[in-house]
Amino acid sequence: MQHFPQQLTQSFQHFFDSEKAGGILLILCTVLSLMLTNSELGQQYLQLWHMSFAGLSLELWINDGLMAIFFLLIGLELERELYSGELSDFRNALLPLIAALGGTVAPALLHFGFNAGAPTQAGIGIPMATDIAFALGVLALLGKRIPSALKVFVVAFAVIDDLCAIIVIALFYTATVNLTYLALAMAIWLGLLALNRKMRCMVLWPYLVGGIGMWICMLLSGVHATIAGVMLAFAIPFSAKSEDLESPSHQLEHFLHKPVAFLILPIFALANTAIAIGADWATSLSSANSLGIMVGLSLGKPLGVSVCCALAIVTGLCQLPTGMQWRHVVGAGILGGIGFTMSIFITNLAFANQAELINASKMAILVASLCAGFVGFIWLRFTSRHA
Repeated sequence: MQHFPQQLTQSFQHFFDSEKAGGILLILCTVLSLMLTNSELGQQYLQLWHMSFAGLSLELWINDGLMAIFFLLIGLELERELYSGELSDFRNALLPLIAALGGTVAPALLHFGFNAGAPTQAGIGIPMATDIAFALGVLALLGKRIPSALKVFVVAFAVIDDLCAIIVIALFYTATVNLTYLALAMAIWLGLLALNRKMRCMVLWPYLVGGIGMWICMLLSGVHATIAGVMLAFAIPFSAKSEDLESPSHQLEHFLHKPVAFLILPIFALANTAIAIGADWATSLSSANSLGIMVGLSLGKPLGVSVCCALAIVTGLCQLPTGMQWRHVVGAGILGGIGFTMSIFITNLAFANQAELINASKMAILVASLCAGFVGFIWLRFTSRHA
């Protein structure tokens, strides 16, 4: 057996608590956004997000600016997991890694199967990612019925999922590239790495100032600006002591948890779930793109996670973590079908300036995520009743 912790560390517990509460707030904001969009105030509500501020729309400031902070937190969490968390031990990291790869490739292939050769093929990345906040929100509702190892496993493979989504965004959802600004962004990043590794600077503000400069250069380069958040995370000094909040990386991660969970992601949900539900909503869900998204998230995720984990364990490459059973792996795969934040984010990139297609895609994401959350909860609730 692999030995995931039976007692959660303090850092992980803080992370788990903020994510599960944030997931509840995300649901409320999504419901509010849907209600406003489909009310008499719908037109004004939609126009609100397209108001211009400093040359960019409010929606663009949220999706390129505030979400860069979200990606910064994801990068800091990934850094912690790689250096001192569950991913620091290769034996523990391998099974979530294989689960994440299966959970990204299978949904993408299913979407491709529905949309190969069509303009909507660009949506292949939409069903690839898992929403950590919603997945942990469902696990929180199950309480002590599920082992701590399952919570760690879900977070580990969801973080790797997000990393895969970030790589996909960087490689495939980038328009024309301005090499001058891209070179400037890379030069700033290399300077920050030197400040950390060579000069041993442990003061946070120079990294934040450099990060803002890198974000501006990324925005002007054509590469999606949120990538700057992940790059900045790995330039900030980190301490291997997982409970030590003295290093800049720990300080920033600790500070960002609540603003991201209770401010940035709710604002993102309000701005990006303004979905107009018309009379033809059922027809839009039967399109090839919508079917690819829903089948990818609802079926591709649990299949990809379960089959790849089974192959890894049967071949002796990995072992089930202590306290986990096969039913937990299947349940984790089902919850992986909750795409939401990252799926909506990739939708905006894949179908830029195609309002109807974006609207239909978001509706498919919501339906699939709702089904995955409900089925995942029921599955774990009744298969773990004696745990």
